Amino acid sequence: MITLTNLPKSPAHALRQSGWNWMLGEDTLPYLANEVVKITEQEAEKYYYAAQELYEMLCEAAQYVIANDLYDELQISPAIRSLIDYTWQDERHIHLYGRFDFSGGIGNSPIKLIEFNANTATCLPEAAVVQWLHLKENGYDEGLQFNSIYETIKEHFLHLKKQNWDLAPKILFAVLRGSAEDQSNVALLGEAAKEAGFEVAYSYIEDVIFSATEGILCNQNGREQAYPFFFQLVPWEFIVLDEPELLDLLRPIIMQRKAVVLNPPYVMLLQSKAILKILWDLYPNHPLLLQTAYQPLSNLGTGYVEKVLFGREGDNIKIFDGKGNLAHESEGDYHRFAKIYQAYTPFMQDANGFCYQAGVYIAGDPCGLGFRRGGKIINGTSQFLGHWIDAT
Repeated sequence: MITLTNLPKSPAHALRQSGWNWMLGEDTLPYLANEVVKITEQEAEKYYYAAQELYEMLCEAAQYVIANDLYDELQISPAIRSLIDYTWQDERHIHLYGRFDFSGGIGNSPIKLIEFNANTATCLPEAAVVQWLHLKENGYDEGLQFNSIYETIKEHFLHLKKQNWDLAPKILFAVLRGSAEDQSNVALLGEAAKEAGFEVAYSYIEDVIFSATEGILCNQNGREQAYPFFFQLVPWEFIVLDEPELLDLLRPIIMQRKAVVLNPPYVMLLQSKAILKILWDLYPNHPLLLQTAYQPLSNLGTGYVEKVLFGREGDNIKIFDGKGNLAHESEGDYHRFAKIYQAYTPFMQDANGFCYQAGVYIAGDPCGLGFRRGGKIINGTSQFLGHWIDAT
């Protein structure tokens, strides 16, 4: 661990000075720690290859679900299955980016997959920009990071444009009203899209017009414009369960190529934590995986974790000790989803008792690393820490 004295608690000035003023809607990072995690080149490579291998395994698991009609196990509604099948089979529908959450990876602590955030992974500005800026402001070589997130996402936008050459490169980014965090995340994505040659617009999703015949439209500068590409930071499971009329409109929009929606519907296969059980079935005892089941793993003797299939930000999690006693839990609003049970693995821990979870982003290829620090359950209030590669 390295302590950096120049902490951009309010990074606005530093971001402007570095040319990232487009990212500033409101100040971000109230939880940025004033330390960074020191890792070796070999440890950075292990994170890279773990994410690369696991993504390939996840794609195999998703194909297995489709081929064997296991949608019910993943708690995926019949209402979206045709869209999942369609977008999965059509390579023009690209999974733009996601994030692996890992325990371990430093020293002798083995990397284990905790879960994969396939749909609406956030912390992009922190991981892509601010941790790099944190090193720069403290006189460290900002190149000594496993961090090409921005450049790799830009390349993935270029690939998206090439795969969809028949559509005008115009993209609309939409977020729910009132979320400054979501706005900063789509600002980063939007800038990468601009550099890839897209015309970019932003809106609140409440103001977007969805038409089965005309596609996806939004009022810009006093007139409605259609957008052949659409990125929205609203989880697909929320749309399926809470907005069935919107789903009914999106079905013809996507299947008749009125618009390409990112991330595509098939990410629900990767987002459901039941995919962890499928992974374990297909790759039993794989060194990167934790045993996962649909029933409590009371016989392991090492403890287990109860999760809901579509929980977020550490909500609705229970940790049971080796005797089956409840040791830690978090509340949340995701009780309606089924549960999954995963073997417990301890997070890396410092002398003060703080736990560390590694997050590795992937956009076609693994492209960046950041850390979250908190209690036994990492949640939305846990601190973000950058990293520095000691190349000596």
